[in-house]
Amino acid sequence: MLSSLPQTAQEFKDWSWSQIDPYFADLLKRPMTEANLNDWLLDWSQLGKLLDEAYWRLYVAHTIDTTDQDAERRYTVFLDEIRPRAKSKEQKLKEKFLASGFSPPDFDVPLRNMRAQANMFREANQPLLSQELKLSSEYDKIIGAQTVQWEGQEVTLLQLQPVYQEIDRDRRERAWHLAAERQLADREVINGLWANFLSVRRQLAINTELLDYRAFRWIELLRFDYTPEDCFQFHQAIEEVVVPVAKIIYEKRRRRLGVKTLRPWDLEVDPLGKPPLRPFSTIEELESKVATMFQSVDPHFGEYFETMRREGLLDLDNHMGKAPGGYCTIFAATQRPFISMNAVGIHDDVQTLLHEGGHAFHDFERSHLLFHHLEIPLEFAEVASMSMELLAAPYLAKDGGGFYNPEDAARARVEHLERSLLFWPYMAVVDAFQHWIYENHDAASDPANCDAKWVEIWERFMPGVDWSGLEQERMTGWQRKPHIHDSPFYYVEYGLAQLGAVQVWRNSLNDRASAIAAYRMPLSLGGSAPLPHLFSTAGARFTFDAGTLSMSVDLMQKTITDLEASL
Repeated sequence: MLSSLPQTAQEFKDWSWSQIDPYFADLLKRPMTEANLNDWLLDWSQLGKLLDEAYWRLYVAHTIDTTDQDAERRYTVFLDEIRPRAKSKEQKLKEKFLASGFSPPDFDVPLRNMRAQANMFREANQPLLSQELKLSSEYDKIIGAQTVQWEGQEVTLLQLQPVYQEIDRDRRERAWHLAAERQLADREVINGLWANFLSVRRQLAINTELLDYRAFRWIELLRFDYTPEDCFQFHQAIEEVVVPVAKIIYEKRRRRLGVKTLRPWDLEVDPLGKPPLRPFSTIEELESKVATMFQSVDPHFGEYFETMRREGLLDLDNHMGKAPGGYCTIFAATQRPFISMNAVGIHDDVQTLLHEGGHAFHDFERSHLLFHHLEIPLEFAEVASMSMELLAAPYLAKDGGGFYNPEDAARARVEHLERSLLFWPYMAVVDAFQHWIYENHDAASDPANCDAKWVEIWERFMPGVDWSGLEQERMTGWQRKPHIHDSPFYYVEYGLAQLGAVQVWRNSLNDRASAIAAYRMPLSLGGSAPLPHLFSTAGARFTFDAGTLSMSVDLMQKTITDLEASL
């Protein structure tokens, strides 16, 4: 029967549940034997890929333009009418497969995941999970609608970012305050959403008979290879190893700028007073030069990216109504990735596209796998993306196909490495804050307590910037971090992955060809291998210790020193 399914999700995404349900019914009633097991799994995989792609195509349409009411309606209909029912049927398929006792080759990890997912599945949670996604959509709409009047034009807050890089400090401060004032205007609305988020998440844990939402999320994220205690160890290592280095970076910036104290609007400008990096003036230029950089890293990556350009799988510019941030998703049935981001003409946009390109190449390499092998550990997914940022960095100069003269290429690399170092303490703030939230659900239900805790954790990890007189702006920083609202606990992955990525990069400095070959190898494994094995195959250790972190920080500091010698 499944032979009559559409080959792509373009038609499938508009199907009603009455059209989809018979395909689940066929799989559920079909006898499962050793002889037909592979065919049964292939059919399940085909159906799963179509459903997954249908969801993501609707999500993409909605996030590209959150003001499109028809796109929002279709996305909401899928969340209400299709997704919960499909999850219920998928649960029954998992139970059928697990009860069979069959264990196909390379299925150890998917079987482990299925057992965990089957054990935590509750019918009562399906509408709650859809409600959570709708709350996330509402948050994205609030952020996407934040605009201000700047020099006679209505601009998004992201479109103010280039101003923060200008030499004129007064203009930077005015732009920063304008954005902050607009963000604070939504404070109470976001606080109201927050209460709803926490209510839904508490009920998810209660329905699953788990201690708290963190325990629920740990299973949902399939975190089998580390614990909250490991995260706390990582926080401690960051405090010991990285925070002192961050202080040095901030003090160097303050001294070079010649200011008494470093303020939030002083963090993006070039500290030596050089004009801002403006790598491209059009999206076409961004795409074409990044394409050349990917080709230089590895011809396979260059061809993958050109495929995305030809097939319209990139939406890179920022505009009003577009959801914040950047992401790459896989259209599983079509076997293609899709990248969305918010480019405004700054170097961060180059780094974002390199990062999301790494995700896209991971998707290309694993797209041939069964649907059950496509689910990859997020910690390693970010190794794929963060490694690409570092592996492509030598090609930022024009003679490597990139954007800059040699001096500006060095500036860009210093900026990236310093931001990467400064990211670890910020990551620790976001992760530690979320652990506190779900360990203290009642207290965290009051946004005022969240404000206070955010400041407390901020002061532990983020010294060096003067926030005096900006108390309201600092304490509401958690409201402006989408992951806290949309993707709880999905943030430590970036810190762990960056540690893995620096190890991959270090290997490339010794033997570039071998390091890139090792980097590619686990991309094709998808989710068929455990997390530590994926790291080790790429040539890195999956770890939380201060020693490995210190080695990585030392390499980054040395490279910064070497690059600054050419400035």
